[in-house]
Amino acid sequence: MNVGGDPGRDDSGLPPVDVVIPDDARELDRDVQAYHRELRALRRRQRARRLRGPLTRDGMVLPLLAGCLILALITSTLLIMFAADQTGMPGLPNHTAGPVVRQHPATARSQPRTGQVGGPLPAALLAIGGKPVSLSTITAHVPSVLALIPLACRCASVLRQLGAQAARAHVPLYLVGTGAGMKQVAQLAVQARQSSARVADDTRNVLGRTYRPSGLTAILVRPGGSVASIARLPASQRPGLEASMRQLGSAG
Repeated sequence: MNVGGDPGRDDSGLPPVDVVIPDDARELDRDVQAYHRELRALRRRQRARRLRGPLTRDGMVLPLLAGCLILALITSTLLIMFAADQTGMPGLPNHTAGPVVRQHPATARSQPRTGQVGGPLPAALLAIGGKPVSLSTITAHVPSVLALIPLACRCASVLRQLGAQAARAHVPLYLVGTGAGMKQVAQLAVQARQSSARVADDTRNVLGRTYRPSGLTAILVRPGGSVASIARLPASQRPGLEASMRQLGSAG
């Protein structure tokens, strides 16, 4: 620098600079303010680049893909729920059908089958006095005893005693045969002093196929048609069913 203020060349080889040193430092306020404005502008540009950077590079690709997958999963779940609700699937709140009752296998096996003790009588059509009558009609409201008489049954004495026990217990006794054996059944009814109005022809042998009687077989039936007990009556023994018949009579 020259003392007179004109620019000159320095001994260090730096380019010439005209440096003015003010007498009062307050004269530099404008330059300081301009410098700070430039710094603030530079910081704003840097922040803007940081915010725009992830959008212009691969930084937002994975989050966007994850968001799209989550949205698709939620949408598909809602569609499945609404579709199931409209088709009336069980378990949904708007389903109006009754509850589905599932029996335990052990419970289902323990229930007696048709014709067994505790189970219902088989559906049979009887002919009484030449008129067809369903077995369920006969046993619907009163207790009864069905005496199944096979062919060549020498059971007149036992049948007479069984009829007397049924009369004392006030339980109707029906003599049931089938086909060619009906003539024998009518004769036994006369010998046992039973009314011909209680002689029934099992036209399709439903009871015979169910119980397969080899001798006189008595079936005690509760009101409603359920089987109370099944007794095989030998021809040489007195039937001891009066107590059971009295229980049926009191129940009826």
